[in-house]
Amino acid sequence: MRIHYLQHVPFEPPANIENWAKGKGFPIKGTKLYENEPFPDFSSFDMLVIMGGPMGVYDEDKYKFLVKEKIFIENAINLDKKVFGVCLGAQLIADVLGAKVYKNKYKEIGWFPVNLTEEGINSKNFEGFPKEFVAFHWHGDTFDLPNGAVKVAFNKATENQAFEYNNGNVLGLQFHLETTYNSAKELIQKSEEELKEKGVFIQSSEEILSKKDNFQTIEDLLFKLLDNFIRS
Repeated sequence: MRIHYLQHVPFEPPANIENWAKGKGFPIKGTKLYENEPFPDFSSFDMLVIMGGPMGVYDEDKYKFLVKEKIFIENAINLDKKVFGVCLGAQLIADVLGAKVYKNKYKEIGWFPVNLTEEGINSKNFEGFPKEFVAFHWHGDTFDLPNGAVKVAFNKATENQAFEYNNGNVLGLQFHLETTYNSAKELIQKSEEELKEKGVFIQSSEEILSKKDNFQTIEDLLFKLLDNFIRS
């Protein structure tokens, strides 16, 4: 399984996705879009991972790479590649599939539970998952469910937390399972202004970093999810 990831900013790396790949012996390479690195040839990878970022899918004027990136993602889906999107990555997948992406009612930052739908409980990708689990969140946007997609997760703050498309070959997560303690620290340092906002679903940096056991929990869930994903 050859993996390629698209990275939008230096402080949102693949983190435990890369650790999982290396543990499996899978070659993993990336494109740093913020450095205008070229997109890879489609024949060079089997699985595409699209990382998060502070920009929106609609910020094409400010982030020129988004135009080409959307075309690239759409082509990867049409070529039946495994496509896995996290946060902004999930929003980009939803966008190229024709769904609306927009500001969520709540900004969601910190540790909050995620619930699987009945379809999620029966999904091969989420085999072995509890019906409810805690994940890390950092987003202000959300998306409508694309036509032909299956909603597999939700919570109180965000109606569409995850979806599958193309028989589970395409998976979009609004939440983060890949985050490590160190990557969370870096994200907080680069985005601390957002933590000063008042909101029902915004936790402090101290609260986020104090939940050290949660980082191990989401790592275990991520590894289980990705093991399932490459088998499905």
